[in-house]
Formats: sequence, structure tokens, C-alpha cells
Amino acid sequence: MPTDTLSADISFDDFMKVDIRVGSIIDVQEFPEARKPAFKLWIDFGPEIGVRKTSAQITDLYTRDSLVGRQVMAVVNFPPRQIGPFMSEVLTLGYADAEGRIVLSQPERPVPNGSRMH
Repeated sequence: MPTDTLSADISFDDFMKVDIRVGSIIDVQEFPEARKPAFKLWIDFGPEIGVRKTSAQITDLYTRDSLVGRQVMAVVNFPPRQIGPFMSEVLTLGYADAEGRIVLSQPERPVPNGSRMH
């Protein structure tokens, strides 16, 4: 594998600082102010973390109706980030497919909201 596509090595302790949790999308809104087509998402991470909001450029593969109730994975311990007029509180994780469309990361079967990735 070419090394120019890999990130620098990190320690296991560094990795453990990244808090990746599972949550269920409870609301999806259009985000017309975004530079690229995107949705605003409200994700329930369970009683410990609660509901957090984010934006995601996932309009190519997902509709609002197909997202509500879906479990996704997100980094929950980044500082909030201003995305235009919207404050994003988590980073929803996904991968680009062969056409560059984002495919959401999600558990292969249901798990409790707020579950941490191991």
C-alpha cells in the first residue's frame, strides 16, 4: 500500500481519546444554506450524552425519511464547529463510495444508543 495515502502513526492512547459512539437519528432537516447539499441531523446518543446535532453531506444516497430511526456512528468529543449558520456538535462518520458519495458508518445490528466503539 502506498505510504502517501496513510496517516502518521498514532499511539493506542491517542486513539482511545477519540470517543466514537452510536446514536439514532431522530430528526432530519434540509440545510439550504450549506455550500454543498447537506442535511441537518439530530442524533440521540442515549441518556449519558443526550441529543446532539450535526450536518452531513449525504443527500446523494439518503432521503430525510430513510434517515430517521437509523443508527449511525459519530465522534462525540470534538469541540462544536460552526457550519454556516448551524452549530455542529458531533462528526458523523462515513466513507466515500467509488463515485464520491458518502455512505454512513453504522453498526451491523442494533445496539443501545450511546454505545462506545471498542
